[in-house]
Amino acid sequence: MKHDKKLKLINRRKQSHKGMISKLPRVVVHRTNKHIYVQVVDSVNGKTLLSSGDVEIANTLKVKKTKTQISTLVGEDLAKKAKTKKIVAVTFDRGRFRYHGRVKALAEALREGGMKL
Repeated sequence: MKHDKKLKLINRRKQSHKGMISKLPRVVVHRTNKHIYVQVVDSVNGKTLLSSGDVEIANTLKVKKTKTQISTLVGEDLAKKAKTKKIVAVTFDRGRFRYHGRVKALAEALREGGMKL
């Protein structure tokens, strides 16, 4: 049973990485049950250019928000940082996480912030 789950995760990751090789930077998403982290990685050199996460943003919040609302704030924060570094076009690497809920909210916030995914 566990082996089948592991294979499904591996296959989903392979499928999401199809056609990902490009010269554009990648937006890499990592999501846990409590947190969400995002990085902009230079695919050619393998260096992290920018990063953001909910831990960073949680310190500035005065009102408690849902995880989806916090994901939107993380996306907006990364879009602002990317604008300062003049990064406009990126590829979206969701990894093994489905494009649903918090991951989708993050991607939409990036698009609204002016990034082309």
